[in-house]
Amino acid sequence: MSDTLAASPLTRTVKRLIGVAASLLFTFIGLLFVTFIIARIVPIDPVLSILGDRATDAQIAAERLRLGLDEPLWKQFGIYVWQALQGDFGISIRTREPVIAEIARFFPATLELATLATIFGVALGVPAGVLAATKPGSWADQIVRLVGLMGYSMPVFWLGLMGLLLFYGVLGWVGGPGRLDAAYDMMFEFEVTQRSGMILIDTALAGRWDMFANAISHIILPAGLLGYLSMAYISRMTRSFMMNELGQEYITTARVKGMPERRVIWVHAMRNVMVPLITVVALSYASLLEGAVLTETIFGWPGLGSYITDALMANNMPAVMGGTIVVGMVYIGLNLLSDILYKLVDPRART
Repeated sequence: MSDTLAASPLTRTVKRLIGVAASLLFTFIGLLFVTFIIARIVPIDPVLSILGDRATDAQIAAERLRLGLDEPLWKQFGIYVWQALQGDFGISIRTREPVIAEIARFFPATLELATLATIFGVALGVPAGVLAATKPGSWADQIVRLVGLMGYSMPVFWLGLMGLLLFYGVLGWVGGPGRLDAAYDMMFEFEVTQRSGMILIDTALAGRWDMFANAISHIILPAGLLGYLSMAYISRMTRSFMMNELGQEYITTARVKGMPERRVIWVHAMRNVMVPLITVVALSYASLLEGAVLTETIFGWPGLGSYITDALMANNMPAVMGGTIVVGMVYIGLNLLSDILYKLVDPRART
C-alpha cells in the first residue's frame, strides 16, 4: 500500500509531462500544417523564385524534383515536418544560406529590444494600474487612463518618427537608427566575441563599456516606444484586474481586521491579480518578439520583423515560412512558461 501511495505522485507527474509534451507536439505540427498550406496557396512558384523566369523546362523539372514538389501533398508535408523537427527550414532564395542560420542572426536583435521594452512596460504599467485601481475617479486614475488611451490611439510609425525628430534630430539625446554607430558597428563585428548576439550583453561581457553606452543610446528610444505601448496595455489590464479583486469579500475582511492598506493591496490582492496578469505580460512580450515591423523599419533595427517583411517582399517563401514558425514557437513557449508560472504563483493551480 505504501509503495502504491509513494508511486502515485510520480505517476501523476509522468502522465502530466507526457500530456504536456503531446500537446506541444500536436500544436507544433498544427503550426507547420498552417504554414505549409499557406506556402502552397500563395501565387508564388518557388521554382521560378529560385531559377528565375529564363529557366528552361529541363531546369524547372530538375528543380521541382530536387525540392520534392513532384510528390503527393501528404508526402511533401511529411518531409516538411521531418525537416522542421530537425531545425531545417530550407534555404533562403536570396542568400542561398540556411534559413535557420539567418534567423539566428536576426532574432537576438528583436529579443534584446522586446525584452527591454517589456521590462519598461511591466515596471511602469503595473504600478500605474494599481494606483489607478486604488483611486478610481481621481486625477491619478484619469492620467493613467489618458496615457493608456494615447498609447492605443497614436500610430506607431508617427510616434517613432516624432521621437527620432525630437530626441535624435533636435536634442541629440539618443543615437540614430541602427544598433550602433557605424564605427562601433565595425568594431563589434571584429573585436567583440558574439556569445548571445545581443549587443548589450556581449559588450558588457567583453568590458567594452564605450560600445555598451553607444548601444544604450541607440536602443533606448525604440525600446521606450515599444515599452510605452506595452505599458498602455498592461496598465489598463492591471487596473481592471485590481479593481475586481478590491471588491472581493476577503479584501473587506482584511481591512476590517486593521491590516495595513499597502499589505492588503500588494500582498493579498496582488497575489490573485498576478495569475491573469502573467498571461497579459506573456502575450505582450510575444507580440513584441513577433517583430514590431514598423518600429524596426523606422529605426533601422535588423530584427525578425524586418527579416520576415523583407523576405515577403522578395518572394523568399522559405524565409517567410521559417520566420513564421519561429514566431509560432515563441507563442507556444511563452504559453508553456505562463502555465509553469501559474503553478508557482497560485498553489491552487498545482492540484
